[in-house]
Amino acid sequence: MQQDTGRAGALLKIDLTALRNNYRLLRGKLGTAACGAAVKADAYGLGALRVSQSLVEEGCRHLFVAHLEEAIALRAHIPDSVAIYVMHGSPIGYEAEFLEYRCIPVLNSAEQILAWRALAETKQTALPAIIQLDTGMSRMGLSGAEIQTWLADPDFIRGIQLQYLMSHLACAEDQQDPMNVQQLALFNRLRAQLPKCGASLANSSGIFLGADFHFDLARPGAALYGIAPIAGQPNPMQAVAHLQGKIIQTREIVAGAGVGYSMTWRSSRPSRIATVVVGYADGWLRALSNRGVVHLDGIAAPMVGNVSMDTITIDVSHMPLSKLAPGALVDLISSENTVDQVAARAGTIGYEILTSLGLRYQREYSDVPG
Repeated sequence: MQQDTGRAGALLKIDLTALRNNYRLLRGKLGTAACGAAVKADAYGLGALRVSQSLVEEGCRHLFVAHLEEAIALRAHIPDSVAIYVMHGSPIGYEAEFLEYRCIPVLNSAEQILAWRALAETKQTALPAIIQLDTGMSRMGLSGAEIQTWLADPDFIRGIQLQYLMSHLACAEDQQDPMNVQQLALFNRLRAQLPKCGASLANSSGIFLGADFHFDLARPGAALYGIAPIAGQPNPMQAVAHLQGKIIQTREIVAGAGVGYSMTWRSSRPSRIATVVVGYADGWLRALSNRGVVHLDGIAAPMVGNVSMDTITIDVSHMPLSKLAPGALVDLISSENTVDQVAARAGTIGYEILTSLGLRYQREYSDVPG
């Protein structure tokens, strides 16, 4: 019998045992390098607190978030022996809060470095930080000009306890992309000129590029949550998210009847249509309109008509009414319809699917610590 979602319209099951297994797999590829974890964006939509606590139990000692607010929300629940790094660094003027909440900035610009130096001078102690270098992604990190300023100024990081030099890979999911070796080579050249400290380059996909990319600390994110790390190859990661939506109503329609807003789909024959109470307000992307697929007891059913704010409609003409009672659950993300497959149909990536998952789901965590 399928599980009831209670008052909610859908059930999001989060398998923390699979998360733990994914962490162990990634850690096992790293040799002597430490395995951190990106838990930003509420752990890719799956719950930063529960996810972080499970990873800490597995031995993770380096957590990465994007914003200071994310770090503050975690800090009270995570042991001080676990470092929480804020990848966007400090908003100028809020540096002192990093000390109050015992988190560490990733400094991305000369302005952030100067502000962190000023706080260190005020406190009369060296303050820990990571400094990020832009090795070609043109997004965050010290630019080439800022790096040259650092090389010319011995006091550029005065008062900063430099823990790691860090950069970020742009194309690591494609193992043949020449950008990978270009970024690696530049990162190594810069490290040779800058103060000696730890180094961090590999994201999830970077771990699979081999030992040259591992350095001292890797920062996997997507692969922890079951997203395939290597384009075009079988996914070695276990699925962490399983999403089910509730059928609220089923109807018979005649040939030629339209379904949903704007009538973007019309039936070519008499059809049976089920309405499921999940929509774009729940993160089920509108791009899946007339393209998505769901499953009921392993049988595929196409989504028809536009995704609306609170509902989708599916063609279940090939299914018996006995399976379609109000409250029956259909699988939206499952072993038959992985997060990467959902993303491909929506013309996006698995990251967007997971991080879009809304707040209206009933969430159920399962965990069997090993």
